[in-house]
Amino acid sequence: MSAGAHGHDSAHRGGCTCGDCPHGAREGHRRAVAAFLRRRDEFAAGQGLPAAVAHSASASRQWVSEELAQSAGVVAERGRAEGQAWLTSLWRRTTGVLWATVVLLLLGQALTAVGTGWTAARTAGLAAALVVAGALTAASWFHRAKGGALAPVIGEDNRLSTSRAVAAAWVLFLAYAVLVLVGRLVAASRPEERDALISGLELARAGGIVTVLAVVCGIAVLVRRVVGLRVLGQRLQKVRADRPRAADLLTDDAGRGTFADIQYVLISGVALLFAAVRLARRPDQLPDLPWGLTAVVLVSAVTYLAGKYAEGGRPVILSVVRSREAGDLDAPIRTGDDIEIRGAGFVPPGAQGADRLARMVVRVGTVHVHVPLVPVPGGFSNPTDTLLTVPVPADVEPGRVEVQVVTAAGTETNRYTVDVTD
Repeated sequence: MSAGAHGHDSAHRGGCTCGDCPHGAREGHRRAVAAFLRRRDEFAAGQGLPAAVAHSASASRQWVSEELAQSAGVVAERGRAEGQAWLTSLWRRTTGVLWATVVLLLLGQALTAVGTGWTAARTAGLAAALVVAGALTAASWFHRAKGGALAPVIGEDNRLSTSRAVAAAWVLFLAYAVLVLVGRLVAASRPEERDALISGLELARAGGIVTVLAVVCGIAVLVRRVVGLRVLGQRLQKVRADRPRAADLLTDDAGRGTFADIQYVLISGVALLFAAVRLARRPDQLPDLPWGLTAVVLVSAVTYLAGKYAEGGRPVILSVVRSREAGDLDAPIRTGDDIEIRGAGFVPPGAQGADRLARMVVRVGTVHVHVPLVPVPGGFSNPTDTLLTVPVPADVEPGRVEVQVVTAAGTETNRYTVDVTD
């Protein structure tokens, strides 16, 4: 190995922080996060302030906020680099899982064939698995920069979509089941056997599973439309994630488990397992999903869709008051004073990171005020989801002034009017 090649390999081990390999991007992000947390905790303890701003509470707060915003920007940049590197390497993992599943299917068929012998149904099942795995592998390669085989189920917010994942699972299973019947039909030699296989595709036998397929695919399309319209109408706040995670299937954008998603995945998974057992028992027809189980899946799908309609909401300002320190006299709002903006929905789900918090803006009249980051051990006391504290700029003209918050998702609150005096 040449010295140059050896140097390149050693640079990608241990402490590599470049962005052209998954490990390097991950290490760079880890170091940036550690540096940010250390700096935030130092500021929270009152350390690291320059003497030029230490004498003024407002000046020190502004300086600390700017420093943390810059450091958070580095963290966000490293996080995006890590997410892209992880997404690029994902196609190899999904391809490995696909072919490992084919191997497991072959082993399972070999074990169950002991004593009964190898059958045409087992050959058809294995051939169908090879066709599906091959097609997904080719699709993974063409979409290798966007997550491989998982690219179709990754939403516009860079998270795994529950509705698309459930629909994709049913589509793949039905495609596999039809390919099994095709393989049986190719191998069938007697006319009556071919007629029996063709009758296995009749709607009278597969009505339940076809209904489920139609509903889950319709839900996937409808949910995308609903979310898009609600975001454009500023009734739902969406913040892009650094990379998709498996937990996205069961949680909301903030990482909290949601009942609608969990029950949809759970019930659909159980129904798919039942259908797979039915296919294994009767490989001469599409799985006849009982109408009782079909109804359960449909109720689950409707519940999931209702949950999508119910989630979110536009951020709102409920009141604006003058911020009062201990010992201050009661007084009207003047330029230079701090004001407390009380309401709800100021921090969108998934926007708890400092880089997203630093993007929040308050319009005070015609002046745009960036919300200062106020660090405390383990987090920030400002901004929060229900309370923001910002100074009234000197450029604001006395009189009746409108206050409006613009969140990290770009959503605007209602306008709230306050009186500013000289």
